[in-house]
Amino acid sequence: MAKKVLIVGGVAGGASAAARLRRLDENIEIIMFERDNYISYANCGLPYYIGGTIEEREKLLVQTPQAMKDRFRIDVRINSEVIAVDTAKSCVTIKSKDRGVYEENFDNLILSPGAKALRPNISGIENNRIYTLRNVPDTDKIKAFVEEKKPSGAVVIGGGFVGVEMAENLKEKGIKTCLVEAAPHILAPFDEDMVISAEREMAQNGVNLYLNDGIAGFTDTDCGVKVHLRSGKVLEAEMVILAMGVRPDTEFLRASGIELGERGHIKVNERLQTNIEGIYAVGDAIEGVDFVTGGKTAVALAGPANKQGRIAADNIAGIPSTFEGFLGTSIIKVFDLTAARTGANERTLKAAGIDYKTVHLYPMSHASYYPGAFNISLKLLFDMEGKILGAQAAGYEGVDKRIDVISTVMSLKGTTADLTKLDLSYAPPFSSAKDPVNMAGYAAENIRKGFSHITTWDEVFESEEDFVLLDVRNTEEYELGHMEGAVSLPLNELRNRMEELDKSQKVVVYCQVGIRGYIADRILTQNGYQVQNITGGYLSAKDYLYQTEREQDILSGEVRAAGILEAQPVTPEVSTTEGDKEKMEIAIDKKLDCTGICCPGPLLRVKEVADQLKDGEILEIHASDPGFYEDVNAWCKNTGNQLLSRQREKGGITAVIKKGAADNAVKAEAHTVTEKNNKTMVVFSGDLDKAIASFIIANGAASMGRKVTMFFTFWGLNILRKPEKVKLQKGFMDAMFGKMMPRGSKKLKLSNMNMMGMGARMIRKVMNDKNVDSLESLIRTAVGNGVEIVACQMSMDVMGLRKEELIDGVKVGGVGYYLGEAEESNVNLFI
Repeated sequence: MAKKVLIVGGVAGGASAAARLRRLDENIEIIMFERDNYISYANCGLPYYIGGTIEEREKLLVQTPQAMKDRFRIDVRINSEVIAVDTAKSCVTIKSKDRGVYEENFDNLILSPGAKALRPNISGIENNRIYTLRNVPDTDKIKAFVEEKKPSGAVVIGGGFVGVEMAENLKEKGIKTCLVEAAPHILAPFDEDMVISAEREMAQNGVNLYLNDGIAGFTDTDCGVKVHLRSGKVLEAEMVILAMGVRPDTEFLRASGIELGERGHIKVNERLQTNIEGIYAVGDAIEGVDFVTGGKTAVALAGPANKQGRIAADNIAGIPSTFEGFLGTSIIKVFDLTAARTGANERTLKAAGIDYKTVHLYPMSHASYYPGAFNISLKLLFDMEGKILGAQAAGYEGVDKRIDVISTVMSLKGTTADLTKLDLSYAPPFSSAKDPVNMAGYAAENIRKGFSHITTWDEVFESEEDFVLLDVRNTEEYELGHMEGAVSLPLNELRNRMEELDKSQKVVVYCQVGIRGYIADRILTQNGYQVQNITGGYLSAKDYLYQTEREQDILSGEVRAAGILEAQPVTPEVSTTEGDKEKMEIAIDKKLDCTGICCPGPLLRVKEVADQLKDGEILEIHASDPGFYEDVNAWCKNTGNQLLSRQREKGGITAVIKKGAADNAVKAEAHTVTEKNNKTMVVFSGDLDKAIASFIIANGAASMGRKVTMFFTFWGLNILRKPEKVKLQKGFMDAMFGKMMPRGSKKLKLSNMNMMGMGARMIRKVMNDKNVDSLESLIRTAVGNGVEIVACQMSMDVMGLRKEELIDGVKVGGVGYYLGEAEESNVNLFI
C-alpha cells in the first residue's frame, strides 16, 4: 500500500516539499491543505506589486492548484484549514469550505503553517484603514485602496524588511510616507554602524523616519487614522501599514504533543523531524540552530524554507539529509541602495558571549578608473582562529555578490585565510584585481597575524587610557573635517617626523578608510611605538555620528489634516528635477567627472577646478561617493559658492555650482526695497556669563520691536538642555557626549573665575541680591517676547542631542535657516 503524506500549508516550504516528494516517488499519495486560495506565491514580491514595479498580479503566483495536480498529481485542497493534529491517531482535523469538518489520516506529516503578521492589542487597531501584508488577499486589499482612493499620506509601523519595502513602494507611488520604528534603528539584523546608510537613503528620498518611538494607539478621523506615538507625537494619514513582525501560526498544535519553543515555533532536529515520529516541520514556523552561535533561532525567509521542504521530503523518501542551521543571508533594496548581510551581527555575538574582531572597509565596486564605480561599505566579523562569524555590506553596486561569496565560504566552513585565496572574476567594469572580498580577508589576516592592531571608535571613546589621536590623511583632507582633538601628521611625512610623538604614549591613528592607517601602524610599530588603527577610519566615524534629518520633529508634534503628511526634502532650495534644470537653461562652462573617487577626493577635485574658474562660471560635477550629496552643499556654504542644483540617481550625484556669490545687482536691489533691521546672534559658548549677556541683549532688542533670532550651536546648546534627564536610547558616543556636557542652564560654568563651580553660584547670588533676573527668567522672558530660539541641527547631530532633551519653545534648524535670518538683519553677533 502506498505511503500517505499530508502537507499543512503551501508557499515556499510546503510546495517545495510536495514537488520534491513526487519527483522522488511516483506512487506516494500526497495531499496538501491550504487555508486560502493560493498555494504558492512570491511573498517577497508583494510590496513591489503594490508599488507598481511588478505590474501583473499573475506573475506573483508561482503555482496554482490545477498546475500542481496536472504536473505532479498532488491532491491540493484549498480553503481547507487544518485545525488540529492528533499524533496518537496519526490524523488531522480539517475545516473545509466545501466539505465541512472532517479528518484525514497520515503515514507522514509535514507542517508548513508559516507565520502571521503581528497585530498587537493596541487601542484602535481594528480600524479598517489599518492593514497588514502577509499574503495575496492582504495585497489585494492594499492595492485596491491605493489605486481607488489614491491616498496622499501613509504611515508604516515597523522598520523590518517588509516595513522598509512598503515605505519605499508607497513613496514611489507618490504617497507621502512616514515610517515608525520602536527600536533605535531600522533593519534589526544589521549593526548600527551599517544601517545608518539605509536610514540616510530613506530620508533623502523623502520618507520621514520616527525611530525609538513606539505606538500608543490609533483613533479614527473622518477620512483617515491618527497614529499616537509614545513620545506624544500624533501622525495622521489615510492609511496605515502594520509591519511589526510575525509570529508562528502554530496555535492549532498546542494540544498535539508536538514540542514548541518559547515563542511558539516548532522544535525540530537537523533532519527537520519534530519530537513525534513521522512528523516533520519546515519554513517560518520552525525553531532551528544558528549556524554561527549554535543557539536556537528562527528565520522567516523564503530561501531556507525552500531548502527545508526539500530536506524533509528527502528524509521521508529514505534519503538521509540534514539542515545545518540558519545563516540568515538576506538582502534588501532601499531605493537605489542595496544592503545585505549574512551570519551573526555584533549584538548576537555579544549575547552569545563570543569574542570577535571586526574590519570595516570601503572598497570600490569595480575598478575606480572605469566609470561608474561606487564605494561599498563592507564589514567582516571573525575570531582570532580565522572563523568567519558574519558580514554586512551596503552600497549602490556589487553588494550582493560580495555577501553571497562570503556566505558561501561560511557555509563550507572556510576561514578568513580562504577569503584571500579566492580566485574571483575580474575585469574593470565588474571588479578590481583585488576583489573587496579578498581585501576583507587580507585585513582580517593582518590582524590575526599581528601585523595590524585594530580598534574601533567605540573602543577609543570607552578607553580611559591616555593616548594621542593621530590623523594621517593629507592636510587638505584634515582641513575639510577631522575628529576633535586629532593631531595632523600626514602619512607621507610620518617617517621624518615620528620623533614628534612620545613613545611612552599610545598612538591611535586613523585615515579616511583604514588603509593609510594600517601603513602608519606598520611604520610606527616597527619603530617601537604602541599603535592602534581605527578600522573604517574617518568615513566610519562620519557614518557612526551621522543622524538624518529625522531627528527634527517634522510634524512639530501636532496633528495634521489627513492627506497633508509632509515629507520634507533634504534641501529643497537646491533640489531640482531634470525638467527644472532644462527650464533654468544653465550654460555649463566646465564639467568634472569624480566618479570612482572616494571621499574626500571629490571635494578636493572640486576645489582644485573651482579655483581656476572665474566668478559667475558654472561647474557641473558627477560623483559616485554617497557622502558627496551632503558634502557639496556644506562646501558651497563654507566657500561662498552657489549650489544651483543637485540630483541623485541610482546612487550617482550630479551637482551644478556657480562660482562666487549671488548676483550683486540682485542683492543691491533687494537691499533698497527692504529695510533690514532684524537682529541675529550665534550663541556658540556654553559659559554662564556669556549666556546671560546673550539673553539680556536679545530681550533688549525684542523690547524695541525688533525680530530677534538666536542660533545656538555646539556648546551653546547646553544652555537649552532640560535640567532633568530624558530617557532616550542612544549610541555609545552620543551618550558619552551627553554625560560630559552640562545639562541645562543651572549647570553652566563661568568663563573666568569659575573656581570649581563656586564662581557660578556667587554670580547668581549677586544677581539675585541686586534684583537682576536669573538666566532661567531671562530665557522665559525671551520666549514670551517672541525671540526665536533655534538649535543647530548639525551641532545636535554631532553632540548626540535630540529635540526631546531641549526646553520647550526651541526650534530646530540648519545653517541655511540661520543665514536666511542673518540676511535680513543689520546686527549679527557671535557669542
